[in-house]
Amino acid sequence: MQLELLNDQGQASSKYDAPETVFGREYNEDLVHQIVVAYQANARQGTRAQKDRQMVKHSTKKPFKQKGTGRARAGMTSSPLWRGGGRIFPNSPEENFTQKINKKMYRAGMAAIFSQLAREGRLAVVDSLKIEAPKTKLLAAKFKAMNLQSVLVISDVVDDNLYLASRNLPNVLVVEPRYADPLSLVHYKKVLVTKAAIDQLKEMFA
Repeated sequence: MQLELLNDQGQASSKYDAPETVFGREYNEDLVHQIVVAYQANARQGTRAQKDRQMVKHSTKKPFKQKGTGRARAGMTSSPLWRGGGRIFPNSPEENFTQKINKKMYRAGMAAIFSQLAREGRLAVVDSLKIEAPKTKLLAAKFKAMNLQSVLVISDVVDDNLYLASRNLPNVLVVEPRYADPLSLVHYKKVLVTKAAIDQLKEMFA
């Protein structure tokens, strides 16, 4: 699979031969959907909770007399049928949202995403991505010169300058190959991969 090799101005200077095992796979929509949903589910903390009728703050006094009002009988205001009452089956913080994905499925799904990005022209290769100082404006100017607004950078090494310069840019994410996730690959409009990072991706997902 041949990928575009971009220069500092964002222009395709030549082609780069990428491994077919990672960038030449067929697109499996069902598998990609499964690993993206599983990634989002595994990121949930599950800290939300609701109160049952025992936990809500209420009075144990009978709201009104048993007979003669024409209304349904009621014993206390914590009933789930009442506004402000407890839930019948409340959500608990102990609920587990994790979904298991086999390693072979995850590797195949990630390779399918990389392959589809390459076919759509959303993935390109750069020699390296370095800046002289940890300045956000330097990196922003570099991406502006390359005509990139929303970009995921997969670099073989993320030094302090690159990390500090990228963390304040809202539509830029710089990660090492081991931290590349399916949600970010799908989300960002452009993906830049350094030459050395491609070798690491081949070891991980081929």
